[in-house]
Amino acid sequence: MVPILLVLLLALLLFGAGFALKALWWIALVVLVVWLLGFLVRGTTAGGGRYRWYRW
Repeated sequence: MVPILLVLLLALLLFGAGFALKALWWIALVVLVVWLLGFLVRGTTAGGGRYRWYRW
């Protein structure tokens, strides 16, 4: 009975980790799209000057 419970626990842990990693990939993709849109929008409204929309 214990080995079956251990395998079930391992399967649940791997499923949870896989779901969390997939969710993190989607969040990273959304952040990347927002960053790129901000970069493009600020770049076109700057008028070609030396304007930097970031602070570093």
